[in-house]
Amino acid sequence: MPGILYVVATPIGNLEDISARALRTLREVDYILCEDTRTTRKLLDRYEIKTSTFSYHQYSGVGKIDQLIRWLTEGKNLALVSDAGTPGISDPGAFLIEGVRREFGDEAKVEGIPGASAIITALSISGWPVDRFSFLGFLPHKKGRQTMIKDILSFDHPVAVYESKHRILKFMEELDLFSTAAKIKIEVMLGRELTKMFETCYFGTPAELASRLKTENDMGKGEFVVLIRKIKK
Repeated sequence: MPGILYVVATPIGNLEDISARALRTLREVDYILCEDTRTTRKLLDRYEIKTSTFSYHQYSGVGKIDQLIRWLTEGKNLALVSDAGTPGISDPGAFLIEGVRREFGDEAKVEGIPGASAIITALSISGWPVDRFSFLGFLPHKKGRQTMIKDILSFDHPVAVYESKHRILKFMEELDLFSTAAKIKIEVMLGRELTKMFETCYFGTPAELASRLKTENDMGKGEFVVLIRKIKK
């Protein structure tokens, strides 16, 4: 029987946001598969975990997946982690998981160990009704970006996306431009540095938030979860 591939969620900022089960698993597996071994090592050192690490990320070739499949075939247990949050959510973990399921079929052993998620964290503190929402991941940098923004404005329920500090002002300006043209009123929440020391949430229209981003130096720092919803008339 093949070994187990554990999909382990790690903290999105605060290193205390990890479960006892996740820590036990990271100690007991044969290898920890890391998006960046240096980033993961900070977490492992915090909890004095000595398990060997192995680099696996979006640029890893087929050869690495073949190596991991061999380890599982030999009965070794592996833990897949990302730099922050839950593997497979806007990161390349899904390719490995798909490969494991394809290789072993019904005998595949893939276990999820839940934990921190920037999306759920932002939604939970928004105060918005989120019994239904859409998550669209990272916006495209160029091709398809305008189409996705128009799609966001078509939803009647909240939409969550990720955006970097380098493009957050541009995104607010685009939302303002497209929503004004479509005569759609929307409210935006920017969740910045969630779970970290300088965690902050900003609410407002795209135009209001764009204006603040231009004038408040600290506001444009960090990574963002962006929530968007239509304002009902």
